[in-house]
Amino acid sequence: GCPTEWDGVSCWPALPLGQSRAAACPDIPHVFKEPEGLIQRNCTEQGWSLPSPPYHSACQLETLSNNDTEATARHFVTMKVLYTCGYSTSLAALLLAIGIFSCFRKLHCTRNSIHIHFFTSFVLRGCAVFVKDGVLFSDESIDHCTMSTVTCKAAIAFFQFSVLANFCWLLVEGLYLQTLLLLTFTCDRSYTWGYVLLGWGVPMVTVGVWALTRLQYDNHGCWDDYSSPYWWVIKAPILLAIFVNFLIFLNVTRMLAQKIWCPDLSRTHKQQYLRLTKSTLLLMPLFGVHYVVFALFPEHVGVGARLYFELVLGSYQGFLVALLYCFLNGEVQAEIRRNWGKWQRSMESNVFNLATQDFTA
Repeated sequence: GCPTEWDGVSCWPALPLGQSRAAACPDIPHVFKEPEGLIQRNCTEQGWSLPSPPYHSACQLETLSNNDTEATARHFVTMKVLYTCGYSTSLAALLLAIGIFSCFRKLHCTRNSIHIHFFTSFVLRGCAVFVKDGVLFSDESIDHCTMSTVTCKAAIAFFQFSVLANFCWLLVEGLYLQTLLLLTFTCDRSYTWGYVLLGWGVPMVTVGVWALTRLQYDNHGCWDDYSSPYWWVIKAPILLAIFVNFLIFLNVTRMLAQKIWCPDLSRTHKQQYLRLTKSTLLLMPLFGVHYVVFALFPEHVGVGARLYFELVLGSYQGFLVALLYCFLNGEVQAEIRRNWGKWQRSMESNVFNLATQDFTA
């Protein structure tokens, strides 16, 4: 048959002799006017046939001047700079937030422990993006169609694990919020191990099954092709987590409205409900909405928009999470102010003692 081939525009997977394969025009900004066209290639005794119709005919290739080519290059360079800055900012904010929750003893509780795990999943996701870029795109001369090393496959597996863990811990945040409302703020630590198994265990098992499946049935390339049918092993749990979170969002909104409008509920309890729920209610519809929208379309449709949402806007999600759950949290701010005042009084006392000792001497 015909081996896997990279023709400079698209990647064509291996085919048996006599079969043909159709591929859609790649969605490359400023290159193709209409990326909806189809190109077909046949596997013959002489190898792969030429694309029919040609790319410039099926996809209506734009006439690019040198300025347009430079603009396209700047577009991708700018996108990389933006998401690199975004992930760097998110990593710094998340690590600081983890340090705050870990250092102050009064902030140690089940809710903040779940927040730490959630922050850690974002840290892993940011690190996975940098690792993947370093492995896959460190050398521009690499043929990404035929590249198939253990290192690049491990980088992709780590990236898929971090993304899936990210959505699973978002689901845990929603489940815990619903539990708090149902149990009237009774923190039951017996659920903690269940949350850990859901947040880390499910992604680990899922990615393990996906990796074994790819090794057995589809072991070509770096496993970064989303056209493979085995991609649904990863995609289905993510969509399920988003769907369940949406149902939790509706249920929490209903319960919150009932409790707030309850005439027997004190003002203090109403403020407590609002404070505990506002962050998660903001995050639930924010994260994963674009994922659901793009999941309804084939992987080759809207690549430019998909990259922008996944890389540029997605890179600042960790910073937003740290901001909502930690830095804007009234309990955290009060604890930081209390310890800051305690530290200042301790420093003043030490200075006074030193001055008194010098005066006495």
